[in-house]
Amino acid sequence: MTNANISGDESRKNDAMRKVEGEFIRGVSKFRHKLGKGSNFPSEPNRYHLFVALNCPWCHRVTLARNILGLEKSITMDIVFPNRTGEEDPIAEGLWEFNPDRIATLTGEILTECTRDTGTGKNYRLVKQIYEAVESNETSLPILYDKIQKTIVSNESSEIVRMLNQEASSLNSSLDNKVRPNLYPLGEINNKLRDMIDTFNHQIYENINNGAYRAGFSSNQEVYARAFSNYFDTLGELEDILNSDGRPFLTGENLTEADLRLFPTLFRHDPIYFLRMKLNGARILDFPNLWRWLCRLYAIPRVAESNSLIHCRQGYFGRSWNNVVPLGPISPMSYPEAYKHPELVIK
Repeated sequence: MTNANISGDESRKNDAMRKVEGEFIRGVSKFRHKLGKGSNFPSEPNRYHLFVALNCPWCHRVTLARNILGLEKSITMDIVFPNRTGEEDPIAEGLWEFNPDRIATLTGEILTECTRDTGTGKNYRLVKQIYEAVESNETSLPILYDKIQKTIVSNESSEIVRMLNQEASSLNSSLDNKVRPNLYPLGEINNKLRDMIDTFNHQIYENINNGAYRAGFSSNQEVYARAFSNYFDTLGELEDILNSDGRPFLTGENLTEADLRLFPTLFRHDPIYFLRMKLNGARILDFPNLWRWLCRLYAIPRVAESNSLIHCRQGYFGRSWNNVVPLGPISPMSYPEAYKHPELVIK
């Protein structure tokens, strides 16, 4: 029985029990408004703003969509520091903060991508304050924000991605409709394709995206082992699918939402998740077709600019007990430089 089939109280009890048993449980986003016709949030260029953390894979989906769809100029964006506040913070620890002056332990310097809050007009220091302004106690990222109504549209990454895709033209994409990818094509003619995307999305979320966190943050050996097994079994299945007919993308010839959902986790796997999430069964380099797929996506214009492995390394390892960030891997070469070399795969 899924949580969708039971009451909210029963669902919370089930989640609480799973936490007691050592399983990582992801929170549910509460802001689920839509852009477009019939909505309180019309699709207008230069009206909306994104708040993201580059180390967060859920935010990575959104920055990928924004860039691939040609919306960098019409949707503004702010970036928090990849580590959250510490115990010395006057408000609370464990909060996302806008702090472009904070020094990263990895580099010993500021991270130039980090910004102040320029979206709300209030110059908030903490993401928590954006939520408090709309009477919410949430603290998560990403956030799609309406700069005119001064409110949150959505904080559910999958729905933000789909809205940006469907409303890209109205939001004044810099890309012509003929060349801009359609990540989730509508219409009866695309029913089978959407079914395929939906199937991939479910499998990737359960076993790869969230599966990595289930493995990395589990406090129970059996729960970890199950997540580990599901993660690598699914990688093997995806490897076989890509190998079966030489397709360039998961659903065939065209880039879709399924590819965008898989990319952030695989982008992090070799340099971060292999060690930090205890997913040391294999590297993506050990899956020739998945590695070439990863390099193929990385080569798409504006994909590389959608994220930063420095932020990712700082975010995942900089919150560990000693704040020391590993410098590798450096063989066969450093990352993300390796993503420019599909020929590195083991034959």
